[in-house]
Amino acid sequence: MKIIENPLQASLPELLQRPAMDHAALYTVVQGVLEAVKKEGDKAVAAYTQKFDGVTLDQTVVSDAEINEAALALAPALKEAIQVAAKNIRCFHEAQVPAAVKIETMPGVSCWRKSIGIDKVGLYIPGGSAPLFSTVLMLGIPAVIAGCKEIILCTPPASNGKVHPAILYAAWVVGIKNIYKIGGVQAIAAMAFGTETVPKVYKIFGPGNQYVTAAKQLVQQTGVAIDMPAGPSEVCVLADETCNPAFVASDLLSQAEHGADSQVLLVSTSKKVVAAVEEALAAQLALLPRKDIAQKALDNSTAIVVEDMERAIFIVNSYAAEHLIIACKNEDVVAEQITNAGSVFLGNYSPESVGDYASGTNHTLPTSGYARAYSGVSVDSFVKKVTFQKLTPAGLQAIGLAVETMAAAEGLDAHKNAITIRLQSL
Repeated sequence: MKIIENPLQASLPELLQRPAMDHAALYTVVQGVLEAVKKEGDKAVAAYTQKFDGVTLDQTVVSDAEINEAALALAPALKEAIQVAAKNIRCFHEAQVPAAVKIETMPGVSCWRKSIGIDKVGLYIPGGSAPLFSTVLMLGIPAVIAGCKEIILCTPPASNGKVHPAILYAAWVVGIKNIYKIGGVQAIAAMAFGTETVPKVYKIFGPGNQYVTAAKQLVQQTGVAIDMPAGPSEVCVLADETCNPAFVASDLLSQAEHGADSQVLLVSTSKKVVAAVEEALAAQLALLPRKDIAQKALDNSTAIVVEDMERAIFIVNSYAAEHLIIACKNEDVVAEQITNAGSVFLGNYSPESVGDYASGTNHTLPTSGYARAYSGVSVDSFVKKVTFQKLTPAGLQAIGLAVETMAAAEGLDAHKNAITIRLQSL
């Protein structure tokens, strides 16, 4: 990690910049795959699955037999852990369902808003070196709670042509039955445009590499909604002298191991803390199976030392991290000053990993600074908010003159007449 002490205000944008990507070249490659799948459907999907995943499949649909086989193959301890996580995620997200409240804005004029589940949604679940079965729970559970009628799940096959059993078991726990062995850009294309096998959906959810992210952003331009523009995983830790350096190091590494393009940021009011964290990083890194990946991420990461907590909070809010850990004294007071973050973890005993798996909060979060304007996935992500209004004759008489006057002022006489003709009938 690079260590920067008391950076000047003008240098912050450069210091907090995420790793740059060649978007022009990336989009060119991705656009070609999207167009091929849109034109050729399953044939193109099969060709790209063979090219990118090295697998030739007779059937992309996951069968009931494969789901049952996965449940039998999975260790009982892991199945129990998935059940615990599902229970907590369901509990947290069920509380997000709002009741429709009717408001009488004036006598005889009633207005209300109702949440209606999006009919068809697509879930993308990465399945490469780290099969993210936890994401099945994070996306599938709120989709079910929201009342989505059709839930499509796409995930890449392993070299043996099968889907990781934990992904299939998690899908079974959630109740998802439409599962396809399709990964990468071709999966996003299949869900966005539909093929002979894969139904077209209205909104696509899920994390992925830079190619998947680019595909989601491009299909959004064709009228398919997406959860959010997301990039490589990231964490920011705000630490003072009360932190446990070993804990901080473990949190930084938990994100660094996601990929070489992941980024971790340490902001501290203590130079000694940064030194202790660096020492702990070296010791823990040496023991990780994915240490080479984590090391590359650390090489692109930074530790910033500042003179006081006020300055530290400013930097943290400027960075707008996907995950923010507050390992400081008075962490609740500090948390009240946080305005930009995807998900926040308070204190020395709230590691980011619990949010990734089982505390109940959602781990599908805005990255690349999008936390300044975007929220993480929730039940709201899977619904449309439809407004309703109902007027009595007395209500129309009470509000009619105001509407007629405003419509006339805008020169929209038909709007005015829609009121006038009714008032005259009364």
